Amino acid sequence: MFGLFKKPKLVKLRGLGENKKYGIAATTVRELLKKGCKMLQVPQSGARICLYEDGTEVTEDYFRKLPDNAELVLLTKGQSWKGFVCDISLLLGFSDGRTDLLIESAKGLLADEHSEKRRKILRDLLHNLADHSEAEHKEEDEDWFQGLDSRFKTKSAYLRFNCENRVRGYLKEVYGHTAAIQSLKVRREYEKTVDCMMEKLKSAKYNGCYFDRKEGEMNRLCTREGWFSCQGAFDEDRCESLHSINPYGSRESRILFSTWNLDHRIEKKRTIIPTLAEALRNHKSSDIDVDYFYQLLFTRENLKLVHIVCHKKAAHDLQCDSRKIYRKEKRKRK
Repeated sequence: MFGLFKKPKLVKLRGLGENKKYGIAATTVRELLKKGCKMLQVPQSGARICLYEDGTEVTEDYFRKLPDNAELVLLTKGQSWKGFVCDISLLLGFSDGRTDLLIESAKGLLADEHSEKRRKILRDLLHNLADHSEAEHKEEDEDWFQGLDSRFKTKSAYLRFNCENRVRGYLKEVYGHTAAIQSLKVRREYEKTVDCMMEKLKSAKYNGCYFDRKEGEMNRLCTREGWFSCQGAFDEDRCESLHSINPYGSRESRILFSTWNLDHRIEKKRTIIPTLAEALRNHKSSDIDVDYFYQLLFTRENLKLVHIVCHKKAAHDLQCDSRKIYRKEKRKRK
């Protein structure tokens, strides 16, 4: 009898997948269910109430402990709710078909938001929604090409050039070591070896295919849509942070992609180049397994694409395989 005089608890109730919330006062879960089902026009049989935050089912005992204005979800028979992460899933699914509406909504929220943290989240959301990765030619997405040489007419052509440029830079560093070799004889053999690798690179078009989404799956590092995933630090099998980027999507992403590294697992300056020079101290260039050093310096055999956060600049402490430094014929004689 004393239950009749309990003070009603005011809660905010919504249906599954609905944004609109209803303020409902009730003294028990049973009363809340009855009022909620009537308000949302759903059958009461099999219905239940859950916390919006984490999906916990609200029992009579739990209901008494709830603070006023607690956010709840009314579920009908067969429905489930795992918390607000479900709203994120709905948002991701919704964004596939109604991007323009989401962009306008996010812009409206950003204009009225004063929290710097929330503003950053909204800016990041807008950045990712304003994606034009499906566009390939300059006339389809002129903003993407802003600041680039006019000779680039497609995104793939520029990204291929970008990769070629990085590999050319590695070749320049390898050649640059020539001046540090004191012996004229060793220096000449070193130059012959590097010249040989340069010819291989020219034939492979400086491996620019790694960044070109139009290449075959085995040759590129990205998806057909242009998404690149961080491969993790040199001493890890994968990126724990799951970093990803699509430089084909926007000009900002294209610029940010320049901070990603093609990192040598066995280090170029600390290990590979000195090992090559040392191997030539008492051997001719014809004794060296050029393919092995070529793979270490310029191919995915030893290169990992990593986000700048995953790029460890400390010594890798990995060595060249002594069994692969010389050609097979030379190894047999030794």
